[in-house]
Amino acid sequence: MKRLAIVGGAGRMGQALARGLAAHEGLEVVALVDEHPPASVAGAIGVADLNACDALSLDVVIDFSSPQGVLTSAQWCAAHGVALVVGTTGLTEAHWSALEAASQRVGVVVAANFAIGAVLSERFAAMAAPYFERVEIIELHHDHKVDAPSGTSIATARAIASARRAKGLAPIEDPTTSVSVEGARGANVEDGVRVHSVRLTGLVAHQEVLFGSPGEGLTIRHDSYDRESFLPGVAIAVAHVSAATPELLRGIDSLL
Repeated sequence: MKRLAIVGGAGRMGQALARGLAAHEGLEVVALVDEHPPASVAGAIGVADLNACDALSLDVVIDFSSPQGVLTSAQWCAAHGVALVVGTTGLTEAHWSALEAASQRVGVVVAANFAIGAVLSERFAAMAAPYFERVEIIELHHDHKVDAPSGTSIATARAIASARRAKGLAPIEDPTTSVSVEGARGANVEDGVRVHSVRLTGLVAHQEVLFGSPGEGLTIRHDSYDRESFLPGVAIAVAHVSAATPELLRGIDSLL
C-alpha cells in the first residue's frame, strides 16, 4: 500500500485526484494539503501544509499546486525521504534546480501532462515532424490556467524540434513579413515551432498539432474533457516512483 499526500488538495485537480486515486487498489490518500484545508475526501484529511503530515506515514507527495508550492514540496520531500510526483506547470530554472536537488535523495517524476492520450500525441508528433515542411501548435485550456503556453505544448514543440534536428532539418522560417498586431503569430518555442494559446470558459485541456506540406496536411489532436483523464498517468507515476531510488524523470513517456 502506497500512502499519498496531495498538495493543492483544495483545487479542482486535487479533489479529482483524491477521489480517483483513493479508488485505486494499493493506494491510500491520507492528506490533502492546501493553504485553505479542504474537508475530508475519501478518508483523506485536510491540512494547511506538509509539516502537519507525519513523514513516516507517507510514501509519495503529489503536487498540483503552484510553482512556489513545488519548491516547498521538493525541499520537504528531500528532507523527509518521501518521493515526489509533480504535475504543476510554469516552472522556472529555480524550481527545476530544487527538483534536481531533491532527486539526488529521492525519486521525482515531473510531467507537463499525465493524460495517456496527450503523452502519445506528443510521441506521434515527433514521429511525423521530419516528414512535413511546417508545423504549428494550438493549445486550448480553461480560463483559470495562469501560465501560457502550456507545459504540454512546450514539451511537444521541443520534441518536434529535436526530431527535425535529428534528421538534419533546418529551423522553420516564418513566411510572415508583416505583423499588424504584436503576437499574432504566436510564440516561437524552439527552431520556429510556434504555439498559439487559447483560454476559454468551459474548456479543460486540449491541443492540436497541425502539420503541412505541399498537397497535404496532418492534424494530431488530443482532448481532455474531464480531469479524470489525468488519473491513469498519475497512478502510473506513483507506482513507479520511490524514495529508495533517487532519480529525476521528466514525463511519463518512458513508463508507458
